Amino acid sequence: MIRHIVFFTLKDPREAAEITAHLKRLGTIPGSTLFEVTPNHKADLFGNEIDIVVYAEFPDIEALHAYKRHPTYMDVTNTVRPRRELRFAADVEA
Repeated sequence: MIRHIVFFTLKDPREAAEITAHLKRLGTIPGSTLFEVTPNHKADLFGNEIDIVVYAEFPDIEALHAYKRHPTYMDVTNTVRPRRELRFAADVEA
């Protein structure tokens, strides 16, 4: 299983709810066994820069690659990319 974790910082954190709604559309793409988009509660003592977290699980790396080729992925990416400051992603074996 692959865990796909993406952290976003936003240019305008006031847009977090709207951007979260766009990112939730990624959950309609077939292939993930679990998909979540959540705001960061910013409760860490040392760093709270992250605004939104996307977490998804895929049965294997091929399913993750198919997800990233889906038209909805490209549409959401084109909508969110200009509104985010930074994006950090990690794909790890579970």
